Amino acid sequence: MSGLLRGLGRRLLGGYSLAFFVFLYLPIALIVAYSFNANPINMTIWSGATLDWYRSLFGLSNSLSENALYVESTDQLLAALRTSLAVAFTTTLISTVAGTLAALALARYRFRLQGFYRVLLFMPMLMPDIVLGIALLIFFIGVGVPLGTGSIIIGHCTFLISYVFLVVSARLAGMDTRLEEASADLGASPWTTFRRITLPQILPGVIGGALLAFIISMDDLVITYFIAGVDSTTLPVFIYGMIAAGINRRSRHRQPAAARLAAHRRARPVPAQPQARHLPGFIPWLNPVPASSACRCQASPARTTPSPTCPACASATAPSTSSPPTASG
Repeated sequence: MSGLLRGLGRRLLGGYSLAFFVFLYLPIALIVAYSFNANPINMTIWSGATLDWYRSLFGLSNSLSENALYVESTDQLLAALRTSLAVAFTTTLISTVAGTLAALALARYRFRLQGFYRVLLFMPMLMPDIVLGIALLIFFIGVGVPLGTGSIIIGHCTFLISYVFLVVSARLAGMDTRLEEASADLGASPWTTFRRITLPQILPGVIGGALLAFIISMDDLVITYFIAGVDSTTLPVFIYGMIAAGINRRSRHRQPAAARLAAHRRARPVPAQPQARHLPGFIPWLNPVPASSACRCQASPARTTPSPTCPACASATAPSTSSPPTASG
């Protein structure tokens, strides 16, 4: 009976593992398969296989029409790829070193506000990307940092250090500290102990944190969209703009002429009209009444004197130009 249960457990575990990997990698396989789709209008509808998209990407001759092209400039695409790789390698190096040192400091030393610093290192991971992107944009503009590749690197390092810190800290938590103590008892210096004892044991965590930082940096869109300059477009931002431009172009082609004319009329600038300055609050008589509007003095129970700015009150209280009658004899 126990052997039957063990066999059933192995089958269930194998089936669950297979379903997990299919769920994880099937969308990626579908994207790779549909990259050979020959449909120039709707890429979600399969209409045959073709290599024209890859020929267009590398600047080779293809049979695609101009309206079907999503990539308008291959040079711009390759420049965006080079920018993404440069940013990813730089941020990976900086965040790996800083995150590893922070993990060692918090794991091997005891000092005041240690828990507070640990919480601060976790904050960038818990903060929404759009909030972090807007905060970084306001900070860079406030301190005068120009938006470009440097701002992208600084922005990526602010949250990638947290990921490296988390991975290396998990590795340090399972490490036997008695090996470091034995090395120190045998006369090894702190640098020798770190190089010969500590680093080989935490190296898998350091490599895992570096790979995670590289992938996140290459894949980031929301934060980079806010802090990227004009000449420092990364690959995710370029692809997003390319897709948005393709969707807008197709929607314009499919839009009827009457709808395009109406949209053009709505988009024309309207001359600004002078508006009165409204005071805060919900009391109507605190707000000045325009000259063309009706008198509201009678509707205001708190007002007992005529308003000098109200045309109706001014005409009602103006002195008469005719002379008053005089009494005879």
